[in-house]
Amino acid sequence: MNKPTKKVLIVSYYWPPAGGPGVQRWLKFVKYLPDFAVEPHVYVPENPTYPLVDEKLVAEVSEKAIILKQPIIEPYGLAAFLSKKNTKKISSGIITHKKKQSFVERAMLWVRGNLFIPDARVLWVKPSVQFLKKYLIENQITTVITTGPPHSLHLIGLELKKDLNVHWITDFRDPWTTIGYHKELKLSHRAAQKHKKLEKEVLKSCDRVIVTSPTTKKEFKNLTDRPISVITNGYDVENIKSKPMDEKFTVAHIGSLLSERNPKVLWEALSELIEENTAFAEAFQLKLIGAVSSEVLDSLKEEGLEAYCNLLGYMSHEEALQEQRCSQVLLLIEINSQDTACIIPGKLFEYMVSDRPIIALGPENADFSQIVTATNTGKFFTYKDKEAVKEYVLQLFENYRQGSLKVYPVGLQQYSRKALTQSLVSLLPE
Repeated sequence: MNKPTKKVLIVSYYWPPAGGPGVQRWLKFVKYLPDFAVEPHVYVPENPTYPLVDEKLVAEVSEKAIILKQPIIEPYGLAAFLSKKNTKKISSGIITHKKKQSFVERAMLWVRGNLFIPDARVLWVKPSVQFLKKYLIENQITTVITTGPPHSLHLIGLELKKDLNVHWITDFRDPWTTIGYHKELKLSHRAAQKHKKLEKEVLKSCDRVIVTSPTTKKEFKNLTDRPISVITNGYDVENIKSKPMDEKFTVAHIGSLLSERNPKVLWEALSELIEENTAFAEAFQLKLIGAVSSEVLDSLKEEGLEAYCNLLGYMSHEEALQEQRCSQVLLLIEINSQDTACIIPGKLFEYMVSDRPIIALGPENADFSQIVTATNTGKFFTYKDKEAVKEYVLQLFENYRQGSLKVYPVGLQQYSRKALTQSLVSLLPE
């Protein structure tokens, strides 16, 4: 093993024991950075308010990483006294449809969008800058990476750039002002303009931008002349104890089904197949792992699918992978909006190495449609393709009945976490 010759400071909000997809990207980068002679120093909050917790992930933190923690003041913690349920939903990204929002939820969204800009973790910026300025100088670290959301963490990098002229790389796991839920925050004109101003200042002040999709790169090119690189999320080699394959024809979705992530075209297709095909009706089960909004549950009920649902709730990452691999078919669903065309869900890459066929639905020209197609791991459909969806589900069902339900993926190695970390290292200054 090479002795580390470079040091890098990574500023992240999500870190074990945080659960959910936000933690995986940098947990895995940090795991492999020492293999490329890079010593990772990771700065995270000491007392965060995580909407999802997965204690098992703590064991995955690299022993070669130096973890720094400082206290954070979080409005979400205070808001929980007012409404714990709504606070958890909003911090998880689950926003109830406008027509069904309570007064408390509307008020909390307004406060979140207009008083805490860019987000509710902005109070961590000033004390973090004070702590990190001293730490960077004492440890002779000149490269800083900030990852968001929450995008307030980029403001930490902005101040460190101004004060110490560090080499600053911004990592955008999601867009900033064009992300789907941004318009739901009831922003005033002044607040909306401040978001855009901060976004532009961050993008123009950093030394390099990393994004997770080609569409976000194209969007940011209109805002900055800084170099922009695409490094997607990926998969890792996971030693997961296997479970027997489900006997039922299980179609599984792993992760949150938000109010707007509600593919009624798919529910209709499944409902029609149940009516038209007795064998399908007897074998079919819809397996949902993670939070499911009331709007999605209502749609499933309307289509007569309630009796076919197995709602397993939130699971640890390890348990979710087990369920994923023993399911017959996997669902990948993105909101039907051009605002989400840039989103490549992190679970796609874990899906791709599960040896299960993927049914993917999203907006036209979705970035992830190209990956699904190119890797031969499933099929992509838009929300207009009900008959095509039915045909594909029926094809998969017939393969299941014949015992030949398999996929034959190609070109997956480029999405391994180690290969992606090598791409990251190539962007670091000498």
